[in-house]
Amino acid sequence: MDKKYFFISDIHLGLQAKEVEKEKENKLVKFLDFAADNCDELIILGDLFDYWFEYRRVIQKGFFKTLAALQNLSEKGIKVHYIIGNHDFLHRDFFETEIGADLYYDSVSMNLNNRKFFLGHGDGLIKNDMGYKILKKLLRNRVLQFMFSLIHPDLGIKVASSTSKKSRDYTKTKDYGESDSLFEAAKEKISEGYEYVMFGHSHKRRIEKFNDGYYINLGTWLRQPCYGKFVNDNFEIIDW
Repeated sequence: MDKKYFFISDIHLGLQAKEVEKEKENKLVKFLDFAADNCDELIILGDLFDYWFEYRRVIQKGFFKTLAALQNLSEKGIKVHYIIGNHDFLHRDFFETEIGADLYYDSVSMNLNNRKFFLGHGDGLIKNDMGYKILKKLLRNRVLQFMFSLIHPDLGIKVASSTSKKSRDYTKTKDYGESDSLFEAAKEKISEGYEYVMFGHSHKRRIEKFNDGYYINLGTWLRQPCYGKFVNDNFEIIDW
């Protein structure tokens, strides 16, 4: 019997004004409660948070309901996969040890209902974005992360939030050219034999057929909350 898979991406918790964030998180928690009763596995394709820096003994304030809802999924036997993005990459082991999620630091291949999926956030895959690729290597350097962790959490999270905003502003103003996009990266993966290639990151919702495969982008909850659903050899994006 086929499993039912749900997918979400680019919620960016913590980005917007307090009242907007409250409404967005309430929608997310309702979705996670719905997922607990209606899917077998949940796959998060990055940027669940607009910034996330995990200290050894400190969990940042503001997302308790989301974390509790994710833990509830695991307790109900729903497998949670979390592919980290460019805004929420500073993880330690909280999601694995406390929530029971599988955490991935890069794109991953998965066999879902006997279909070959290539899943990732999508950051760093645009060929002419060398500036970001260098920044990504620096930000994910474990020595630099350790040094940053020595800063008091109140200041550290403030800096992380500011850096996240600058990263978003850079992405919005960067000219990638007309032909260079995540779709081009997806075409390469489909040519390698993947049947479904799914990213987030660009915030451009899309399902595109190419040869024998599909490129999928889930868009962003900043525009329209939605989730992907794959079951019975059919993929669809559903508004929430």
